[in-house]
Amino acid sequence: MMVMNKLAKFAVAFVGAATMVGCCSNECAEKECEQCTCDKESAVVENIMTRRSVRDYKAEPVDRDQMAKILECGIYAPSAMNMQAWAVRVVDAPDFIDGVTAIAVEQMPQLKEQPNFRNFFRNAPTVAFIAVPDESYSGEFDSGLLAENMMLSAWSMGIGSCCLGSVIPVMNSDAAKPYLERLDLPEGYHLQIAIAFGYPAGEAPAAPARDASKAYYIE
Repeated sequence: MMVMNKLAKFAVAFVGAATMVGCCSNECAEKECEQCTCDKESAVVENIMTRRSVRDYKAEPVDRDQMAKILECGIYAPSAMNMQAWAVRVVDAPDFIDGVTAIAVEQMPQLKEQPNFRNFFRNAPTVAFIAVPDESYSGEFDSGLLAENMMLSAWSMGIGSCCLGSVIPVMNSDAAKPYLERLDLPEGYHLQIAIAFGYPAGEAPAAPARDASKAYYIE
C-alpha cells in the first residue's frame, strides 16, 4: 500500500501536468515558482517510474468521473497531424465482460487454470477498447500514445491498468461479433488494443530489470 499512498499524494499534480494546468495556486503559477515546477516534474517522473501492469483487481468498477479524466488525458496525447486517429469505447457492464470471458474460455480452456481467474480481462471490472482506422498510416502509433497517457493518468489516481493484446483475436471471432457490434465502432475502424482498468487488489509488482544499454547518445 506504500506505493498507492505515495501516488495519492501527487495525483493532483500529475493530472494538472497532463492537462497543462499548474500544480500550485494561480498566484504561484503566475510567478513561475521554481518549487512548483520542481514538484510537478517530480510527480510526473515518479508516476512513470512506479507504474506497473496490474493483473488482479477489486470487483468495483472504476469511478466514471475518474474514467472521464483518464479519457481526457488520453485524447490529449499527440497524434500525427493532430488527426486523432482513434476511437475509444469503455465497458464496465458485467454482462459484456462475462459474455466475452465465456467465449474466451471456450476458445482457450486453459484460461480457467490461472490463479483466481474471474474474467478474461485480468479480472478487471472496466475495460477500454481502442480502435484505429483501417487505412491510417499512423493509427497504431497514435493509439499507443493515447494508451500510455491513459495508463499513466490512471496510475496517478491509484488505478491500475494492463494492456491486453490477446483480447483482440477473441473480439474479432465470429462468436464475439455481437459484443464487437455493441462497441459501435466507426465504419472502417478495427480494434487495435484493449486496456484493463481497476483498483489493484494487492501490492503493485516490482519492476523487472531494464537494460539501459539499449539507449545512448551518438556522438
